[in-house]
Amino acid sequence: MIELTEVTKRHPGGVTALDRVSLRVGAGEMVAIVGPSGSGKSTLLNIIGTLDRPTSGDVVIDGRRVGGLGDAALSELRAGRIGFVFQQFHLAPGTSALGNVADGLLYTGVRRAERARRAAAALERVGLGHRLDHRPHELSGGEKQRVAIARAVAGDPPLLLADEPTGALDTASGAGVLDLLRGLHAAGTTVVVITHDREIAAALPRRIAVRDGRIAAPEPA
Repeated sequence: MIELTEVTKRHPGGVTALDRVSLRVGAGEMVAIVGPSGSGKSTLLNIIGTLDRPTSGDVVIDGRRVGGLGDAALSELRAGRIGFVFQQFHLAPGTSALGNVADGLLYTGVRRAERARRAAAALERVGLGHRLDHRPHELSGGEKQRVAIARAVAGDPPLLLADEPTGALDTASGAGVLDLLRGLHAAGTTVVVITHDREIAAALPRRIAVRDGRIAAPEPA
């Protein structure tokens, strides 16, 4: 699902965020990428998610060599094959849970009625079938993150990238979100969780440590 070979990312000013990173994640794995703030793990997420391009090196996502793709093809890859979940929920404040999830399908070419059907199914999948018409201010933090996860998986992407998905939640809500991610993994989704929390990382099947832009201690699958 993910194959990075000698990937380096340098920012203007000569700052090296990633330094010759090589990494493989198989289809159907659940992996934690763990490291302190500034270690390069979020840059790594952006490279894997095709939100950013490396300075050098080779990136293959779901069998597609990213370096040879134009912006339109990258957008299509993200829309159809990759789901994103972030620490901040990024929900439209005046829009219902159903609308927030359906809007995540706008760039897939799916008709409006089908977008609503898929959104409802995704919300049901994350345990929010009874909250379809609720707006973000009517939802708890854990429920907001579940809406964000529903939006990420509504198009049934094979790869889900979660960047500090429990960082804005209390312990109980965070545990619920991790259980939900485990359920998606059990159903066949490849799940990559970016976290600075070693306790969360230790609870996942595979851990990869990042420090100073390098893979510090990759563990076998």
